[in-house]
Amino acid sequence: MAKNIRNFSIIAHIDHGKSTLADRMLEVTGTIEKRKMQDQVLDRMDLERERGITIKMTPVTMNHKVDGEDYILNLIDTPGHIDFSYEVSRALRAVEGTILLVDATQGVQAQTLTTLNMARELGLKIIPVLSKVDSPIARVDEIKDEVVQILGCSHDEIMLTSGKTGEGVKELLDKIVTEVKSPILEDKELKALVFDFQYSNHKGIVVYVRVIGGSIKKNDSLSFSIAGKQFGVNEVGVFRPDETPVDELGEGEIGYIVTGIKEPGVARVGDTIIKNGSDTKALDGYQNPRPVIWASIYPESQDDFTLLRQSLERLNLSDSSLSYEEESSGVLGRGFRCGFLGMLHLEIISERLRREFKLELVVTTPSITYTVTDKKGSTKPIYSPALFPHYSEITEIKEQWVDLRLITPFSYIDGLMQILFDHEGAVVDTEVFGDGRTTFTINMPLRELMRNFFDDVKRVSSGYASISYEIGEEMLPADVVLLEVLVAEEIIPAFSRVVSRRRVEEEAKRIVGRLYELLPRQLFKTKIQAQALGRILSSKTLSAMQKDVAGYLYGGDITRKMKLREKQKKGKKKMQARAKAHIPQEVFLKMMKDSD
Repeated sequence: MAKNIRNFSIIAHIDHGKSTLADRMLEVTGTIEKRKMQDQVLDRMDLERERGITIKMTPVTMNHKVDGEDYILNLIDTPGHIDFSYEVSRALRAVEGTILLVDATQGVQAQTLTTLNMARELGLKIIPVLSKVDSPIARVDEIKDEVVQILGCSHDEIMLTSGKTGEGVKELLDKIVTEVKSPILEDKELKALVFDFQYSNHKGIVVYVRVIGGSIKKNDSLSFSIAGKQFGVNEVGVFRPDETPVDELGEGEIGYIVTGIKEPGVARVGDTIIKNGSDTKALDGYQNPRPVIWASIYPESQDDFTLLRQSLERLNLSDSSLSYEEESSGVLGRGFRCGFLGMLHLEIISERLRREFKLELVVTTPSITYTVTDKKGSTKPIYSPALFPHYSEITEIKEQWVDLRLITPFSYIDGLMQILFDHEGAVVDTEVFGDGRTTFTINMPLRELMRNFFDDVKRVSSGYASISYEIGEEMLPADVVLLEVLVAEEIIPAFSRVVSRRRVEEEAKRIVGRLYELLPRQLFKTKIQAQALGRILSSKTLSAMQKDVAGYLYGGDITRKMKLREKQKKGKKKMQARAKAHIPQEVFLKMMKDSD
């Protein structure tokens, strides 16, 4: 059976035609009837369809006949964004081959190269394919040269396809059968790699697996090797493309297992499913999800706090990389400090909370984890500006850096060099493509990558530059300071942030200026200040509300009005000494949105 199985994935940049090609494959193999066909069949979420990106992996099983013999083709449609690189690496571990899909109108992009390197390290068979060759602006010969440059293959090995017309799709399926190896059977002991999972209200956790050895049937007693949780198999099946029950999942096959488990944190990408009671070792390469950035999420109305908690618990059942813990703020109320894999992961989670659970949210400025060493010699991770020690107690701060790859046409290099300088990026290496583009290898602090770097690059390059990055393993010294905002000489923790020392004055003026515009006048003069390293870097004074206390008097001696005004003056002075400014909720909301 295993000799007729071909497991493969597709490596492609956003909008290079991966989902459209998958649609045509489903049509050619007859997996979906034409009357049920729709665009982006494998992208199930509305968010995926709107943005044109793959967020959740979607496997599908197809039957294809070559020279009169039937073959089973298992495709895993993987996300291409670097935030999900670990999940992509586990999906690639579940296949023997991959299609390198390159848009004939755009050429090779940075994120494509990152995933391609993973496939090479795993020793997968790589089939180069150009998409959109029917486009009037396709540059087939030029893009072929690019692919030859990065793969070292010949021009004749590169296949030409069109997801729109279906050109070359059958020939590509035939090539997958002939060039991708059948699954290699390691042993007869049950081993199944978990490369993704979902949660169902009725079925519990449904894990997506590649069976490495042995077989799985309904009512088998199994367990997760790393999590240690035992469960009984309620159902096994394959994707055609909907979940279709089968009697057995055999060696080399890709499918799903209904576990019935309804606890968060049990299923994890990269875990190994084994027989209950077996001493079989887990497959290599498992990693615990590691948050890269942090942000606090609060409900706009505190009445929705319980719903927010339940919503995060529900999302955590199908996304173990999401971490959260409860926190409270004097101004925003109760909320959760959440850890994310990256900025896209943060956007997706917050958007799903708004759409799927109808929540109105306040999302604070994202921050990263710093390692702070104090004068007593103790070192601890700090993931919130509010937890930073006083600057006089700090001897060293370390932060995460990223290894970044940027591909751009020559004409935008000058503008991008200025952007790299502004974001503290250092160019380590350059490589020239044959079609007038250059690849830059760059080292940059993670905090600067989050500071609108993607938007700045897109703006300067008119959208033609592409970026991918990997988180560096080593923490490096950080030249950063804690910037605090004071209103009426009282520190407001919600406005605190960690910024680069060289940008601290610029950021201080920006925050004070924006708060000066938003804050309503008080009954007394209100100072708005930003301080760092014990110095006030920016200050503005909001004048007090004007009220004519003698306005109701008419006629008579002027001394009557003078006495009232003197009394008012003393009252304001007294109020100035002890009063506390009132900051409305909407001011906090607008300041958070400005930061976003």
